[in-house]
Amino acid sequence: MASTDENQGRGSIARRVLPGGREPDPRFTLANERTFLAWIRTALAFLAGGIALEAFAIDAFPGPVRTGIAVLLIIIGMLISAGAAVRWRSVEMSMRNSRPLPLPLIIPILGLGGAVAAAVVAVLIALKL
Repeated sequence: MASTDENQGRGSIARRVLPGGREPDPRFTLANERTFLAWIRTALAFLAGGIALEAFAIDAFPGPVRTGIAVLLIIIGMLISAGAAVRWRSVEMSMRNSRPLPLPLIIPILGLGGAVAAAVVAVLIALKL
């Protein structure tokens, strides 16, 4: 458990989000933040892809199909974004409490979501030929 002196240097929000434990090496915390930002960039790419599909691919797919794919991409982006935040906190808490790092559950979401979206698009393109 962290000493009172160590916790006093942190803001109230930091103490609520990351209670207890010892401050890890700043290099590991910064690496964790960079990983979080990489996941956020991926989430933004999915969100932008869904929005672009709905806005600009009017002739590519029938309306309901296009909207369905766009919504799927946006939902995947939302899940990745939420998963990135959960992952960042769980890794930070593990480092602070000298526990093993948690399994990255966000990776199967991204892999499965990307595979499903690609399969749907591939089938739709094949049917259109």
